[in-house]
Amino acid sequence: MSRATLGWIVLGWVGFALLPWYGFDRYADPALSDYLVTGSGLVHGLREAWWLLPILAPLLMTLRPALSSSRQSDSTWLIASGALGLALIVIQGFSIGLNGWTTDILKTIFGEPGPSQAGMGYGAALTSTAFLIILCHGLAARGWCRGDAFVTSSIGLVIALIGIFVFFPVSAILASAFADNDGNLAPLEFVAKFTDRSIWGLDCLTSDLRCGVAWNTLFLGLLVGVGTTALGLAFALIATRTEFRYKKLLRVMSVLPIITPPFVIGLALILIFGRSGMLSTALWEWFGIPRSRWIYGLPGIFIAQLLAFTPIAFLVLIGVVQGISPTLEEASQTLRAKSWTTFLTVTLPLMRPGLANAFLLGFVESLADFGNPLVLGGNYEVLSTKIFFAVVGAQQDQGRAAVLSIILLAFTLGAFRLQHAWLGKKVYTTVTGKGDTGLALPLPRRVAMASCATAIPWAFFTLAVYVVIAIGAFVRSMGRDYTPTLEHFLTAFRIERTEWGLFFAGSAWDSFFATVKVAGVAAPLTAAVGLLTAYLLTRQRFSGQRAFEFGTLLSFAIPGTVVGVSYILAFNVPPIEITGTGFILVMCFVFRNMPVGVRAGIATLSQIDKSLDEASLTLGARSATTMHRVVLPLLRPAVVASLVYSFVRAMTAVSAVIFLVTAEYNMATTYIVGRVEAGEFGLAIAYSTALIFVMLLAIVAIQFLVGERRLGRRSSSASTGRAPVPAVSS
Repeated sequence: MSRATLGWIVLGWVGFALLPWYGFDRYADPALSDYLVTGSGLVHGLREAWWLLPILAPLLMTLRPALSSSRQSDSTWLIASGALGLALIVIQGFSIGLNGWTTDILKTIFGEPGPSQAGMGYGAALTSTAFLIILCHGLAARGWCRGDAFVTSSIGLVIALIGIFVFFPVSAILASAFADNDGNLAPLEFVAKFTDRSIWGLDCLTSDLRCGVAWNTLFLGLLVGVGTTALGLAFALIATRTEFRYKKLLRVMSVLPIITPPFVIGLALILIFGRSGMLSTALWEWFGIPRSRWIYGLPGIFIAQLLAFTPIAFLVLIGVVQGISPTLEEASQTLRAKSWTTFLTVTLPLMRPGLANAFLLGFVESLADFGNPLVLGGNYEVLSTKIFFAVVGAQQDQGRAAVLSIILLAFTLGAFRLQHAWLGKKVYTTVTGKGDTGLALPLPRRVAMASCATAIPWAFFTLAVYVVIAIGAFVRSMGRDYTPTLEHFLTAFRIERTEWGLFFAGSAWDSFFATVKVAGVAAPLTAAVGLLTAYLLTRQRFSGQRAFEFGTLLSFAIPGTVVGVSYILAFNVPPIEITGTGFILVMCFVFRNMPVGVRAGIATLSQIDKSLDEASLTLGARSATTMHRVVLPLLRPAVVASLVYSFVRAMTAVSAVIFLVTAEYNMATTYIVGRVEAGEFGLAIAYSTALIFVMLLAIVAIQFLVGERRLGRRSSSASTGRAPVPAVSS
């Protein structure tokens, strides 16, 4: 038996015999004795919770391999004890709730109401994890994943986490699609809601009426997916393949929209292009062009989503563009191919994994976004807003919201399948263990001109939007009274000196500190789980891999409002009772934002030759060491993308957490939404401006701490005996 396996066996016993099996009342003040021994599962089982005692059987079974010398016997006992332990914990957890038995069968057999128990605590979590890892170690001993315990444990842990925090809550609300208002099975109601004309109607093709909300959503998603991928690629090419003087500033402008709190971009667009907006007013006064409401509807949503989601495509694509080997391009030109031919036949095909993943993320983000359609939608309805109003509107039709969510999932699954079909089984490896000191070739002139013509005007437009946001924070009332003032900042972030020290008297400080704390915990967890999942998907082969990969996208595809409600339904009662805690916010952010780390990791790992991993393993390194010493340094662009995205999304998300916040954990975005609803736009914009500044500092810190990936390639300025390569070639 390995020391790691023995260590997890010991942890399983510690969780059951020493740590508290049940969670504490978050308003209570538990004593030290409650944390150790007296609140343990063993003590509870010996006193009154007899249903916990059977867990002793698999714990005792884990000790059998220590007395055996047969490896085959060890694996059998480890698998049996791990599987039995997990099964017993799950069964007893879901069979007994706060009010007794949870099913009618148990009530009939044992009588009502039955025993009661609270949600699981530290001891139950540790013992469950120990049983899971012991099971995975037993499978590794049987030869699964080439006998690598790290790989089998990673796969088991990620599957368990996705099952608990994605499939379990989402299934809880999607099941209501097939039930009536009383909770009874009603498949005919599902068919009627699914085939509703308001969802699939095509009246817009034959009349002035609107098309169904499903077609509106699909059309918008395709437009945004293509647009964000094109803009992200233009920014990535300028940042990596040109000598553009202000590329660093351009890079900042490309990422800036991702750190903007919700509703702010939509509000800024209204202040510019609305009927009373600055540009509309100027065009009317100077040129007599009538004011209009064109910003409300498809054009406004499209522009806002392009601003919001282009940074995601850029963060995914920049690592892919950097990873393309110059040697392959030099070989093409050595064979007398022109630069344009080289770009079309060598460079662009090698970007295919990044392009596919960038499009998929843009498409899925557009489907799930509800903030921008809520502000700018007008008469253009999309699925996310329909789901929102089905959940929180006057009708409160949870079944209709579930049906619409299933349609969103179907669109996501379709895009996922098309992405795999487009990528096929081709190899996109460009980063190998061989030396590669080639110079990155300059872009063809037409590509460089097209990239600059696309990215630079968009950067100026982005700058104009943020100038409007900045002005709105320092004037009394944007659009009416432009008197300079700091009143909004003082209201939100006033600090007073008292005899006991500094007192944070501003109304926004509590939500600010809670948001930074939650985002600071969620970001590294999101990056770790996302990149580990990407590593497993690209470097390992196991049954159910496609379903596993789609499962990582599940919570990303469903609107945040549905995710928030599903978390309340799933985690408000035992066995996992975490509603109202900071932990539920962290887990919501981790598994809501994890897909970006997964897609960025897959796009980058697709370029890294597996022979690097194999060489490390051949030299005796374990998989964990190989991951840490070889793979992770080459994944730095994906690490930056995942950390930046997860941190800023945790700072700016609203739809998922609006149902999960409490007085203790009131997030910044819910504070901003409250100020917008109260008509205090200046205070909302001022708070948003402060958040933007904080997130810019966080992005710089992440980039500094993670560092740049070094591939051992020369730069044009560093090459000796050669003049710098010009930015553009013909």
